[in-house]
Amino acid sequence: MTEHHAIEPIENVLVTGGAGFVGSHVAWLLCNLGFRVTVVDDLSTGHRAAVPPAASFVFADLRQVDAINQVFAERRYDAVMHFAARTLVGESNHRPVDYVRDNVGTLCNVLQAAVDHATRAFILSSTASIFESRDGSDIDEDQAVSPGNPYGESKRMCERVLFWAEHSHGIRTAVLRYFNAAGAQPGGDLGEDHRPETHLIPLVLQVAQGLRPHIDVFGNDYPTQDGTCIRDYVHVVDLADAHVRTLIALRSSGALAYNVGSGTGYSVRQVVEVAERVTGRPIPTIVRPRRAGDPAALVANSGKLRRELGWRPSYSDLQTIIRTAWIWHSRHPDGFGSPALPPR
Repeated sequence: MTEHHAIEPIENVLVTGGAGFVGSHVAWLLCNLGFRVTVVDDLSTGHRAAVPPAASFVFADLRQVDAINQVFAERRYDAVMHFAARTLVGESNHRPVDYVRDNVGTLCNVLQAAVDHATRAFILSSTASIFESRDGSDIDEDQAVSPGNPYGESKRMCERVLFWAEHSHGIRTAVLRYFNAAGAQPGGDLGEDHRPETHLIPLVLQVAQGLRPHIDVFGNDYPTQDGTCIRDYVHVVDLADAHVRTLIALRSSGALAYNVGSGTGYSVRQVVEVAERVTGRPIPTIVRPRRAGDPAALVANSGKLRRELGWRPSYSDLQTIIRTAWIWHSRHPDGFGSPALPPR
């Protein structure tokens, strides 16, 4: 990981949704750097075991105003990193009202409490799903905004709420729009455990573990080198690094927005092939019809983040992403529901 400079290890940071995949890795990095971290989570999708031992933990449902006000009443926070949200794109198409109500409502509850308690900075976990779907690379911050699903719509609405909060109240804000977060903490102690799992890399590794018979490939006739879709995967540790850099930048500026991706696209076939090499196990595939709305290629342009904050992904090559994820899944065959096995 790239070295961080000029960190004053005295800041209190509230990490909402810090028991989830990205939030827990960010909380882990903050603790390692000397920040005082409080994680608040209702554990509806997160895991108590994912919260770093050095962090304080509060169980709370952030849809309840009284609950979040109690969190802020007990400690003064210099910054909030907001990860708490519903995040399943497919589910959002069937439950649009739930997604908008919960994602926007939770954001409003936490943000209002932050404003009321004079919190200086607020970082929102957002998504590349806010952008207009198109084939090709170079999706930067100037790409047209036109969410293709209720999840993306809810995040865009959250971004606008944040914009007006900074305009009206002076709280410094930032939004980080992820592409495909993947990988795991290199030591194998922290990783991805969604129930149900919908992300390609952990699904592929479940085949290698013998937990599912094959991986479905949705379409092999796209205009790509091997006919399968191309996506940009960013290692979760590099993503955590981007959050810390953004937190430091908010000490002197606000209204920040960055796309966070590796800048390199990998096809579904490439993911499967690399996973077979890393695991040493065959991963059967079955070609299915295309899914509606799947563009052929989505790759980030993270040049703004690199230029302004000096961010450089250190773990986001596909080999490292899959290797670290495989270490995690091998040591935790039932995710956070099983004790860690010794390294192989």
